[in-house]
Amino acid sequence: MAISTAPTPTPTISARAWVVLALGVAAQTAGTVFVSAPAFLIPLLHTERGLSLAQAGLLAAIPTFGMVLTLILWGALADRIGEKWVIAGGLLLTALAADGAILADGYIMLGLFLLLGGMASASTNSASGRIVVGWFPKHKRGLAMGIRQMSQPLGVTVAAVTIPVIATDAGVGAALFVPFALTAVLAVACAIGLANPPRVAAAAGAPVAPTVNPYRSSGFLWRIHAASVLLVVPQFTISTFGLVWLVSELRWEPLAAGVLVGAAQFIGAIGRIVIGVVSDRVGSRVRPLRWVAVSVASVLLVLAAVDAAHWGVAAVVFVLATTVTVAPNGLAFTSVAEMAGPGWSGKALGVQNTGQFIAASLVGPLMGALIGVVGYPLTFAAAAVFPALAVPIVPRVHAEHDHL
Repeated sequence: MAISTAPTPTPTISARAWVVLALGVAAQTAGTVFVSAPAFLIPLLHTERGLSLAQAGLLAAIPTFGMVLTLILWGALADRIGEKWVIAGGLLLTALAADGAILADGYIMLGLFLLLGGMASASTNSASGRIVVGWFPKHKRGLAMGIRQMSQPLGVTVAAVTIPVIATDAGVGAALFVPFALTAVLAVACAIGLANPPRVAAAAGAPVAPTVNPYRSSGFLWRIHAASVLLVVPQFTISTFGLVWLVSELRWEPLAAGVLVGAAQFIGAIGRIVIGVVSDRVGSRVRPLRWVAVSVASVLLVLAAVDAAHWGVAAVVFVLATTVTVAPNGLAFTSVAEMAGPGWSGKALGVQNTGQFIAASLVGPLMGALIGVVGYPLTFAAAAVFPALAVPIVPRVHAEHDHL
C-alpha cells in the first residue's frame, strides 16, 4: 500500500477570527485606558494638589490591585461559560465603575471606584487572550497574540494623550469620562460581535481524555510566570513615572510629554507584533523572550546613565526603553496559553496576569518612594536588576506539549 506523502494543509484563518481579534484588542484597550488613567493624573495630583509621589503612585496602583483580586476568577469563568459574555459583562461593569469615579467626592470614594473598575476590567485580560489563541492556529499565534498585546500600550497611548490635558483643563472627573465612554461602547460591541472559539470535538465513541493539570506535569508555566513578574517591574516603572519624569525633571509641557509617552507606547505596540512574528519564524516563544529580557536590562542602565549625566538624548532613550519594556508580554502569554490548553488556559492566563499585576500594583508606591529618596537615575538602575534576574529563569526550550 502506498503511503501518501502529501504535505499537511496549512489551516486557514477565517474572517470571524480577525473580527474577534479586532474586538479583543479594542476591549482590552478600553479596559487599559481605565486602569492607566490614574497614572496620568500624577502630575496634577503631585504638583498642584500636594500629594507626594508615593501617595499619587498608590492611587495610580489601585485599579491594578483590583485586577489582582479577580483575574483568576474571570479566567475560571471564561473556562466554564466562554469568553464572549465575560468580556462584554466585564466591560459593562467597568463603565459603571468609571461613572462612579466621575461622580466621586474625595480621594477615598475615587479610590473605591477605581478599585471596583480594576476588578471588573480584569475580565478583558484573562478572556481576550484566551479567545484569540482559540481562534488562531499555532503558526499564526505569535502574530495574533502580538496584535492582541498591542492593547496595553495602545490603551496607555490613549490615556497619555487625553487624560493629562483634560484633567488640567477640566478636572479629574472630566478626564475619567474617556474610559467611561470607551468601555460602555465596547461592552455593546463585544456583546454583538464576539464569538467563542470553536472547540475541537472528540471522535465519535472515543473516550474523553481527562484534563491534566499543566502545573503538575512540568515547571514550565511556573518559570514563565516568575520571569513575567520580574519583567513587569521595569514596564510599570516607565509607564507610571515616565510622564511625571518628563514634566518635573526634563521640564516638558504636559501636552508634549503626553504626546511623547503616547508615541513611545504606540511604537511599543508595533514592537509586540514584530517580536510575535519573530517567535513564529524561529518556532519558539522563549528564545525571543530571553533576548528581550537582556535588552530591557541594558536599555534601563543606559537610561539611568544619560539621565544622571543630563544628556539631551534622554528622551530618545526613554522611547527605546518604553518600546522594549512592553515587548515581552505577548511571548509569555502565548507560551502560557499553548502549554495550558483549552481546559486550563483561562485559569493559567489568570495566574499569569495576577502575578504580573501584584508586582505592578507595588511598583507605583515603592518606586515612587524610591524616586523620592534616591532620584530617577538610581531608580532606573534598580529597575534594571529585575529583567537581569529574569534571564536565567526563562526556560531554555519551548513547551514540549502544545495543547491547542
